[in-house]
Amino acid sequence: MVEELVAAGVALASAGAVYLMAAARVVKQYERGVVLRLGRLTSEVRGPGFNMIIPGIDRMRRVNMQIVTMPVPAQEGITRDNVTVRVDAVVYFKVVDAADAVVRVEDYRFAVSQMAQTSLRSIIGKSELDDLLSNREKLNQGLELMMDSPAIGWGVSVDRVEIKDVSLPETMKRSMARQAEATRDRRARVINADAELQASKKLAEAAAAMSDQPAALQLRLLQTVVAVAAEKNSTLVLPFPVELLRFLERSGLQAQAQTVQAEAETERARAERPAAPPAPPPTPVENGAVDGELPLLEDLPEAENLS
Repeated sequence: MVEELVAAGVALASAGAVYLMAAARVVKQYERGVVLRLGRLTSEVRGPGFNMIIPGIDRMRRVNMQIVTMPVPAQEGITRDNVTVRVDAVVYFKVVDAADAVVRVEDYRFAVSQMAQTSLRSIIGKSELDDLLSNREKLNQGLELMMDSPAIGWGVSVDRVEIKDVSLPETMKRSMARQAEATRDRRARVINADAELQASKKLAEAAAAMSDQPAALQLRLLQTVVAVAAEKNSTLVLPFPVELLRFLERSGLQAQAQTVQAEAETERARAERPAAPPAPPPTPVENGAVDGELPLLEDLPEAENLS
């Protein structure tokens, strides 16, 4: 009799241990347990700790309530200004309602991933290239709003969306590099022109001050000579007054004008001089000499005496 009671007690304890092992569930701190009893959702969501269910009738699904970091695969699209880009992003989301995440959507992770890809493609088509490169905060907020609206019905809250990288074609990179170089060149030219303007104003003020005091110009000249002579070189630069050059130039022009005037007067005097009278005709030669011919030897009287 006692043996039968002991055996029954052991059997009952064993059955209780088996039942306890089958019914016991441990939910972690960052999880929530959703219990389906005969396929129907119970109203109570089990919190963290030790929980009991009815084996064979209840079925518990644990839902992670932590923030999930999900990378979005790179999506290729055409921007509003007709530039082909490749953009990838990252999504931060978490489950706020464990029951809706189990009941309303089959796989909330896969659903959020697909929604992030389609939203990223949509935001690429609505934006321009400059916005993708320099105005990412606004695009991130737009992506977050586009994803959070449908996700809230799945018990999921999108915490943040960040565009991670924007890949451009090589031709576009070269064009942007040329544009940046031209912009920097324009900025350098403007700065140089501004510096020249300020320097000209200061030089004009200095010239006005030196014109009132001519000795200041001489002192400045001596300072320049001292500064040049301080270096160990064999060349000494001395400034030449511009007024002297102008004086020499005027003197040369006056001398040239006088020379031209003298030559003109000489030509005028030659033109006004009277013409010379014609030369008299030659006298005829005696003893039968023909005009323009020399007399023969025998025609001369001295020739007769000699003979």
